[in-house]
Amino acid sequence: MSKLIARFVKDESGATAIEYGLIAALIAMAIIVGAGAIGDELALKFQSIADSLTAVDNP
Repeated sequence: MSKLIARFVKDESGATAIEYGLIAALIAMAIIVGAGAIGDELALKFQSIADSLTAVDNP
């Protein structure tokens, strides 16, 4: 029984896969948050351009 427990504690093959999964999840979250922030800024910029074009079109 002690050999089984020692072998289980020593085996790290599954831990590596879990670590890579966590790293991938963190990177995905960073990309999603960054894309959301960039999207909001881009929407504001396009709205500003549209407002400027409307003001020029209707003096």
